[in-house]
Amino acid sequence: MQRLNLLSPAKINLRLEILSKRPDNYHEIKTIFHKISIFDKIGLEKIPGNEIQLTVDNPAIPTDNTNLAVKAANLLFSYADIKPGIKINLKKEIPSGAGLGGGSSNAAITLKGLNHLLKLNISEQILTELAVKLGADVPFFLTDTSTAYATGIGEKIKSIETHNKLWFLVIFPGFTVSTGWAYNSINKYNLLTKSTNNNIIDNYSLDINTVKSLLYNDFESVVNKRHTEIPKIKEKLINAGAQGTLLSGSGSSVFGIFQDKTSAENASLNFKSDSKQKVFIAQSL
Repeated sequence: MQRLNLLSPAKINLRLEILSKRPDNYHEIKTIFHKISIFDKIGLEKIPGNEIQLTVDNPAIPTDNTNLAVKAANLLFSYADIKPGIKINLKKEIPSGAGLGGGSSNAAITLKGLNHLLKLNISEQILTELAVKLGADVPFFLTDTSTAYATGIGEKIKSIETHNKLWFLVIFPGFTVSTGWAYNSINKYNLLTKSTNNNIIDNYSLDINTVKSLLYNDFESVVNKRHTEIPKIKEKLINAGAQGTLLSGSGSSVFGIFQDKTSAENASLNFKSDSKQKVFIAQSL
């Protein structure tokens, strides 16, 4: 095998609580990750030499060692003590800086893909340990589960069994939100969720009423004030028939939940994809 073509999915956060700041400057969180059908495409190819080459169809995305896919390849090769020639071809559909986990997903899929392509036989546990070094969301994308309850900095994953598929309308408003700024603002205004108010989330059937009762994101308290377009998008989604709406991650994307595909499609007519704003109809994976 010399080449692999893989899908790299997006995620939304159905719930996100920030509990405390740790001595290492990370934050303890509780969140529900949920994979949805917005995909980047990753091609992995073994080539002569010992360089990692990355091509991306979006000129705004870096292709050097700051790209998480390249970081993932370097980290994996350092662990395995090898230096193969690899070409990574990345076709972007997931907006960057949007709270949809695109970079983290790319890193995880690159780790898994290269482990398979090169027949390294590195265990899932070791891959997870490497993934944590790349980012708090990366371990979730290593899993085969579509929905997970995550604690710690997001790396402690408990799969949630789900039986129903939901439809979402995801709106990327055309600007990014800095995750660092969002966390710093939460700290500055002492808006951390009190851990005593949080209950462990057990497995549940993924129906709309249950999800509506879970929807909460601590970041909305600071992001919505700075970016007033976001609450306007949420209101527009509700008026278009969404059963619930939420900011994903630290933003900037907002999602609305719908009963079925037709409802999501009808609601999408109220929004327009252009050079900045992106509108996605997506389903639970």
